[in-house]
Amino acid sequence: MTSLATSLVRGAVTSPFRRAGRPDATLPTERLTLPAAPTAPGPLAAYRTICGFPEAGDRGGGEAGAGGEARGGAGPGGAGPGALPLTYPHVLAFPLAMRLMTGRGFPLPVVGLVHTWFEACGHRAVRADERIQLTVYAEELNAHRRGTEVTMVTEARVDGELVWESRSGYLSRHATKATAAGRREETDAEALPALREWRLPGDLGRRYGAVSGDRNPIHLHPLTARLFGFPRAIAHGMWTVARCLAESDRPGRQLRTVRADFKAPVLLPATVVYAADPGGDTFALRSPSGRVHLTGAVTRG
Repeated sequence: MTSLATSLVRGAVTSPFRRAGRPDATLPTERLTLPAAPTAPGPLAAYRTICGFPEAGDRGGGEAGAGGEARGGAGPGGAGPGALPLTYPHVLAFPLAMRLMTGRGFPLPVVGLVHTWFEACGHRAVRADERIQLTVYAEELNAHRRGTEVTMVTEARVDGELVWESRSGYLSRHATKATAAGRREETDAEALPALREWRLPGDLGRRYGAVSGDRNPIHLHPLTARLFGFPRAIAHGMWTVARCLAESDRPGRQLRTVRADFKAPVLLPATVVYAADPGGDTFALRSPSGRVHLTGAVTRG
């Protein structure tokens, strides 16, 4: 596994010298690959716990506790006992993505990047004992009304077969000439029935960062978050979508795809409401006052 600590240090050092929004900016064309290897059971178990997935083979239906952790479990995200949650290959490949985004040819400062959306497709269930090869590359760079957004792609293969892939949008915020759009309508997300209420502790970002390796300063402490314009530390977007997937599991119906859009940051500590349609195929995360933090949808096989 590539050294995440090295990438984080490199990102902190190089970010002040990178200026987002340059009209001549281009993305690196290289693809970084990790050799095939099975999934380490310890980190996977820690990830399952903090996101609310049960241990492999546990199909219990426990309630979510403080911080979104599960007692008993809410199901393995449709993946089945012994298989990886749909979001987990993204976590496995995150150090590789960080190495690419802090490399010499990457045009955006990695410190302060905000995850704006995520989509993944599991072409089949991937078992934890399978030897997975991971590849990461940057796909496109787009203007955004709040800055510049890059799309990063992650692919997982087993014996050459593409078994899983994802795309993520990361926003580098900076001044633009674009006119700010009005508030997007969230009537559908606001109308979804509330099913669960979760109390998220102030240290959730540090705890998930320790499990996932994503120690972006905006997630860790109020002081470091304020350096990037947030009044308090914010929850990881990937934790919120994984926690929603754990809650939306339906036994016997494997999750095939997920699309999640991160609408507003969850400032920690917080109380949030998980809402979903009766089938659990469309979901949202809201504040008790109704502010929408995340919207998402899944398909099942």
